Amino acid sequence: MGDTSFVNLFEYEAAAERLLPRLAWDYFASGSSDEVTLRENHAAYDRISLRYHVLRDVSTRDVTTRVLGHPVSMPILVGPTAFQGLAHPDGEVATARACGAAGTIMVASTLSNASLEEIAEAASGPRWFQLYVYRDRSATEDLIRRAEAAGYSALVLTVDAPVLGRRERDVHNRFRLPDGLRAGNLAPTGMDELPAAADSGLAAYFASLIDPSLTWRDVDWLRSVSSLPLLVKGIVRADDAARAVERGAAGIIVSNHGGRQLDTAPPTIDVLPAVVDAVAGRAEVLIDGGIRRGTDVVKALARGARAVLIGRPAIWGLAVGGEAGVRSVLDLLREELDRALALCGCPSIWDVGPDLVH
Repeated sequence: MGDTSFVNLFEYEAAAERLLPRLAWDYFASGSSDEVTLRENHAAYDRISLRYHVLRDVSTRDVTTRVLGHPVSMPILVGPTAFQGLAHPDGEVATARACGAAGTIMVASTLSNASLEEIAEAASGPRWFQLYVYRDRSATEDLIRRAEAAGYSALVLTVDAPVLGRRERDVHNRFRLPDGLRAGNLAPTGMDELPAAADSGLAAYFASLIDPSLTWRDVDWLRSVSSLPLLVKGIVRADDAARAVERGAAGIIVSNHGGRQLDTAPPTIDVLPAVVDAVAGRAEVLIDGGIRRGTDVVKALARGARAVLIGRPAIWGLAVGGEAGVRSVLDLLREELDRALALCGCPSIWDVGPDLVH
């Protein structure tokens, strides 16, 4: 699949940087402020050692799992990433097809260029819908109803973006969507264009339309208006994770928004164990941020995650080869995970335990 000359995700990243216009590259690649959290998300994985077992039969291996009851081919999902049309003309539709072919879950963003219905039509596997809550609650509820009607099987509420982090590369570029690209899900509301702004059009969009007054009561409201399982994304604290579960969340996604919101927030892998302990098996815990290798996946599983989500790597694959590029990225990660399991002495992901990491 894709360009088989690439042997790891970093090579896809380098190729995507060569291919993408500067505005698009900076939008996807950047973090907020000094980009400390952006860098630390992956660096934190490098500081964790794998204490592998030996002399175990790993002649056959199984990387499949279940996430919120869905069987998936591997504990690697594709997380929500906005405006994928900036990376490739087929955008989210290509990503949905690749996820279906790879046997894993795609999380579609509220701010996708393709509509959630177009994404659902292209998908052949389970898909979740990531939700931003708008000041106009009727528009938010309409998104939920449309997601239900289109067969999405879970809602992912992003809670770490009451305002947009200051992404200085976007400010320099005066980020905007090129002609012909809009927020496809919001076309019926007229909220599908980014306003002209002196710095970032996306920051101006958030400031005018996204609701900064969101509280825990709104988790109750969301659960009252939809029967879909709710995952809360953007948690880095144990006490917040416990509150989310008490409010009925079916899943917690440990996330700092890929280092794009509060800079110097902790790397997600460092806070994962405390969140897992606080959840205490009452909900599934997933993690994103900085996953670039199969060994990273093993480390996340060893620290208690049910699965990981990738964001930027899927975009790099999309930029390089469309659907085939995303599929190739997923295949590479699956192969690396399988090899890492064998070298750790684990025939399946269910054999990965906390004793593996140090």
